[in-house]
Amino acid sequence: MSTVVSAPGKVLIAGGYLVLEPAYSGIVISASSRFYTVITDKDGIGAFTIQVRSPQFVDATWKYTVSVSEARVDVQEHADNTSKNKFVYLALKKTLDFSHEVVGASSLSATLTQGLDIAIAGDNDFYSQRANLEALGLPRTLESLDKIEPFAATGVTLGDVHKTGMGSSASLITSLVSALLLHTKTIPATSFDEVHTDGRRLAHNLAQYVHCLAQGKVGSGFDVSAAAFGSHIYTRFNPDVIRPLMSDNSNIALQDIISPSNGDWNYRVEPFQLPPLTRIMLADVDAGSDTPSLVGKVLAWRKSEPEHSRALWTALDQTNQSLAKTLRKLSDMHAENSGAYTSAVQYIGTLETSQWLANPTRPAAERAIAQTFLEAHDLSESIRRQMREMGKLAGVPIEPEQQTQLLDQCVNITGVIGGGVPGAGGFDAIWLLVLEPVDTTTDGAPVARVEETWARAEAVSPLLASESLAKGCRVEFLDTVKGLKTAISRT
Repeated sequence: MSTVVSAPGKVLIAGGYLVLEPAYSGIVISASSRFYTVITDKDGIGAFTIQVRSPQFVDATWKYTVSVSEARVDVQEHADNTSKNKFVYLALKKTLDFSHEVVGASSLSATLTQGLDIAIAGDNDFYSQRANLEALGLPRTLESLDKIEPFAATGVTLGDVHKTGMGSSASLITSLVSALLLHTKTIPATSFDEVHTDGRRLAHNLAQYVHCLAQGKVGSGFDVSAAAFGSHIYTRFNPDVIRPLMSDNSNIALQDIISPSNGDWNYRVEPFQLPPLTRIMLADVDAGSDTPSLVGKVLAWRKSEPEHSRALWTALDQTNQSLAKTLRKLSDMHAENSGAYTSAVQYIGTLETSQWLANPTRPAAERAIAQTFLEAHDLSESIRRQMREMGKLAGVPIEPEQQTQLLDQCVNITGVIGGGVPGAGGFDAIWLLVLEPVDTTTDGAPVARVEETWARAEAVSPLLASESLAKGCRVEFLDTVKGLKTAISRT
């Protein structure tokens, strides 16, 4: 029997930079693309040996020897490992440390007696599929991406892969930590059956800590939060909660600090999902430039111009919160009158935004819904303007000119609500929120129009991901995840 846990990727559609401070919040969307960790007790590996494999990459196997005493757990890398993986090592070390504190040396030793094989695989969207599409002679379309085998081999080492900015490290860490906690019986098997169990919150807290330690800094944590809880309005935790643990050599006990009963974990997770009959579309953008260290430069500007930056951040936060409120209002409108909502989406899905309210003869309920969609469009465009202003003041390309031209073209497509550059911005990706009418036989689908526009842009490649309505990490069954069993069988 294997323990299998998956965790989703993310898209921060509002709140870039602001989510670094507890005073502000961000809208984070959980993606349908997931990382999977498969843990199997396996003879032949060796007692108290853990083998971690990432079969999508070249030379991506790491072995560790674990020694367990009443006092502590030691995890040592094998001398013949061809590379180091700090993220995997720290996830193993700190999760086993935590498990040792909770279940004790005897129980943990029993789990490790046979040795563990841990296979980790990420959905194709986490990595650029341009090379695979070219090898198959396929155009850059959603239909083509669906023809690539699941968990496709990248043909490169982990260090050379082109990532698409969906939070692969956070998803991987959350998946791995959660699976280890389950496999060592540190948290109950039912921990991920509901959204807000102590087991899920504990896994979240530990994954946040491991991810911060691996990165060498206490980040905002929205990516790990999305991996743990799914789509939501995120407000960060106080970084001081884990600062005592942020040394690689820290010997401080983990349990009291990581425990969900520790009130210093004061993050907020407010339920959120995109309105019905809409779809988030994501694209990998290869603009031929390296994204600079945006966050450091923005924070340096904020420190040098405290009053100006505070005013801009406060105004931007108000716009972000208005967008969240408007999108929630649309969901409420659907719940109150699904017929009018469906009809309104059908109508405006055939028009550019400037025409959504042009026909005064439409029923009042439909016009109100169209008006609210238009407000969402205006707010998303306002966020883009404010983010560009921040980039200009800080001297960094939060929305580079190439992205501005592409996004301006995209948001003018019939049936597109709005869009932007996710997270901290830069050259790597864009997101769009697109209407999905029920009937597309007459005028076609907005999604198809977006694809046509992206196909004409040489640097743009779509991703298959949409919003995941599953609430974060979850237990899976190996045989029911398409292609996973085959993928982890690769050597």
